[in-house]
Amino acid sequence: MAKSDSQIFAFLGSDEARVKEDALRLARQLTPLENLTFGLEVIHGAAESAEHAASIVRQVIEAIQTLPFFGGDKTVWLQGASFLAENIVGKTATAQNAVERLGETLEAGLPPGVTFILTANEIDKRRGFYKKLSTLGKVVVYDLPDIAKKGGLEECIRLIQRRAGQRGLKFDPAALDLFVALTGDNSRTLDMEIDKLATFAGPKGTASEADVRAVVAQTRAGVIFEIGDALAQRQLPRTLELIDQQLRTENNAVQILLAAIVPRVRSLLLARELEDLHGLRATGSYPAYQTGLQRLPPQATGHLPKNKDGSANAYPLYLAAKHAHRFSLAELKAGLRACLDANLKLVTTQTEPRTVLSQLVINLLKRPAAAA
Repeated sequence: MAKSDSQIFAFLGSDEARVKEDALRLARQLTPLENLTFGLEVIHGAAESAEHAASIVRQVIEAIQTLPFFGGDKTVWLQGASFLAENIVGKTATAQNAVERLGETLEAGLPPGVTFILTANEIDKRRGFYKKLSTLGKVVVYDLPDIAKKGGLEECIRLIQRRAGQRGLKFDPAALDLFVALTGDNSRTLDMEIDKLATFAGPKGTASEADVRAVVAQTRAGVIFEIGDALAQRQLPRTLELIDQQLRTENNAVQILLAAIVPRVRSLLLARELEDLHGLRATGSYPAYQTGLQRLPPQATGHLPKNKDGSANAYPLYLAAKHAHRFSLAELKAGLRACLDANLKLVTTQTEPRTVLSQLVINLLKRPAAAA
């Protein structure tokens, strides 16, 4: 962003990388290197409590009102303000009163030569402080796509491809599907994971599915996805290994069942029904599968999981549909009932959790695929 006559700048939104990047670029424009020590004051805004938030605001106001000892211009950067959101700290009267005082300070006018920069990933736009910011200064919002909204997943895929392309990286189709599944709910890590993957891929410049599995951070969400994916591919040893690994680290069998196994079995069942009853298969790309799903009559899709906007949540079905042929409809129906029985055992009996999950998975996968 080019320097302007404004003294107040706010960079907001869930795209943490762009928010930081633009704010840092502006701070460097405003603060010559020789004046960096006294001309730029960065105040970290991650508040652990309401009192901490009030203390941060006092620091900001004091910094705005205190001119540099040796003269010259000054930039005050409130970085990563967490208490502006609708969260536990942000909803307290102490934090809100502090933010109101900051708004009054900005409204009264900054001293000549002083610039205020604010960065925050979330801000409650219903409050007066946001309206003052919009009136008094320049506000830029960078939000990442919300994959739970219509068109959000497609936008997320385009974003990944664009940012990967800037680093000379391309994805094999299966690698892109896996990367989206592993990072879609944690989009703030996109740039870091893409950087790692580009380095790993090297001169070939194209990431394979194996590359993504080897490089992308194995967060809990990633391991949960891997369990469901191994199950969908009828990889019994791999599924048991991943479950055992997760039990050793977290020791919560109910979470594994409800987060990894049940959703995947349900998606496989729905995808198999759509294939058997309506001929919908995942033989091409995700957009092609989504288009096919949208063409089905309402009575064929009314029972499917929905996005926030009421449209069918197609991506989990697409991932499941690529492997649904490995199971018969009868197997999947029996498998969903077996998941219910396993859940009851885990919460009502003293049976070893590892035994319950192992027996469930073995019963799900022991028989050969009907149409493999």
